[in-house]
Amino acid sequence: MFVQNRINAWVDSVATQISVPLRIELWNGRNFDFSKEAPRVTIRVPNPSAARYLLTPSLSSLGTAYVEGAIEVKGRAADMIKVVNALARSSVKTDGKLARIVRTFQHDRKKDAEAIRYHYDVSNEFYQQFLDPNMVYSCAYFENGDEDLATAQIKKIDHILTKIRVQPGQTLLDIGCGWGALVIRAAQKFGARCVGITLSENQFALAKERVKAAGLEHMVEIRLQDYRDVTGTFDRITSVGMFEHVGIRHLAEYFGIIHRLLADEGVAMNHGITSTDAENGETPYGGGEFIDKYVFPHGELAHIGQVLKAMQQGQLEAYDIENLRRHYAKTCGIWAENFEQNEDKVRELGGDKRFRIWHVYLAGCAWAFEQDWISLYQIVCGKAGRSAQALPWSREYIYAAANAGV
Repeated sequence: MFVQNRINAWVDSVATQISVPLRIELWNGRNFDFSKEAPRVTIRVPNPSAARYLLTPSLSSLGTAYVEGAIEVKGRAADMIKVVNALARSSVKTDGKLARIVRTFQHDRKKDAEAIRYHYDVSNEFYQQFLDPNMVYSCAYFENGDEDLATAQIKKIDHILTKIRVQPGQTLLDIGCGWGALVIRAAQKFGARCVGITLSENQFALAKERVKAAGLEHMVEIRLQDYRDVTGTFDRITSVGMFEHVGIRHLAEYFGIIHRLLADEGVAMNHGITSTDAENGETPYGGGEFIDKYVFPHGELAHIGQVLKAMQQGQLEAYDIENLRRHYAKTCGIWAENFEQNEDKVRELGGDKRFRIWHVYLAGCAWAFEQDWISLYQIVCGKAGRSAQALPWSREYIYAAANAGV
């Protein structure tokens, strides 16, 4: 009776603040609807002990309860995320543990490799269920907004390679090459000689297969290698969706390594997710805690201001910065839809728990980008201290090349 009374009081409080298509089903058969609209999301609380998750409905609390099977949630992931965020806003104070806190982690080669393997070495087939055919696991570029995912991912790669002005015969290093899409494209279309590095054994194996199948082994080398161990000099360097694993305290060192590897007249690009909190804080309502626990161990997001500062400390000059937040909101939304459409296969490949983790993670990311909790920046840079004559007058060369189909 005590638990039921607490739930009754909580329901009365929340119902005066929000109206969402949510139904809550309790273990004793009682139901509560939070809108006159037909429910699109149903949360079932199977026993009194699970009520605590409902009474403190942070993203971390409800996300953990769903993932661990303590509660049951039915509905499309996009609807689930909207409803849970509404509950969190109505019930949770954004201070203390659930504020945009700043957490840092110890990073070394062993821990970084373990974190990468945890996230990426599920199985290649698992990722194939929601990515495009080229398996590009980073923000797509919707030039007009109506492209399909496969087209938008090719446009993203071409957008990057055009921005850094890749020329035939130049050497290109791709830090965190994924399944090889960028280096294959750079060799095929732009004539570059490429090295792609990854810490994921699954990515390494498939990327090598793809390079061989494309007949590009003489132009593209895939390595299972830490970026800190790379030697040599490269005309162009790309890092797409990788620096989130570096750690805020190590950003200056990371950019310093890019500086060391970059040719004096070379051009580099860093493409990565950033915090929109000026103090490098995580997403609110415990979202960052959930992601660290279940999805990206030891991942850290820096504010764009911190990134630019660290880049300068690494002796690099940023001269083109583009915000692609809208593009990543759309990309994650498509991934979430693809994931749900292939639910049976995903469960077969990853199991029920992993399905639940990614079910909320992908839709949650789309929401976070949409709400300006996190962002995505492409930063083109070169070695600091060069003559101003080395810099382009404008961004016209990017769009001229795109319009010409180069």
